[in-house]
Amino acid sequence: MRWAVDGIIGSAALFRQLIAREPPVRWAVLEDESRYADWVVGTLDSAPGKGRWPEVGSSIKYTVRVGLKEFHGHATVRRLGAPHALELEAHGGPLGTARIAFDIRPWGDKTLVILDEHPLRGLGGSLHNTVVDAFAQIRHRRMLRRLAEVVEEIPQDTGRAKG
Repeated sequence: MRWAVDGIIGSAALFRQLIAREPPVRWAVLEDESRYADWVVGTLDSAPGKGRWPEVGSSIKYTVRVGLKEFHGHATVRRLGAPHALELEAHGGPLGTARIAFDIRPWGDKTLVILDEHPLRGLGGSLHNTVVDAFAQIRHRRMLRRLAEVVEEIPQDTGRAKG
């Protein structure tokens, strides 16, 4: 059973997804930096960056495709409250940075994931508008659906990501 509710509040995009696994299983996917391309829409690959993921200050590197163009970026952990909170700052080169926050809550025998994303610095914040918000809604709904699929492939009793 999955459901998602999404919306834009001011310039922040909030999205929710109920995942049919308990938070430790969900956390096993979040703490595996090699799995981000499995569920982050548009990401071709991800690899370890600096530090030990997901400790504060650590990072992952990623490649994103937009049309035929590829962009390389990295995401840095800014806040960690394992297994209930992870906040990242995604660095998109000339587009600037975005804050991506995961709030992971037990919901009975399931997990409620609340995603909050908004631009922080650079061109992305300056050009932020309703068209960008509409694109973000589509992308984030797909991303949380994919995340739920990846997490729900993992047996409930293991809490270990396969991949």
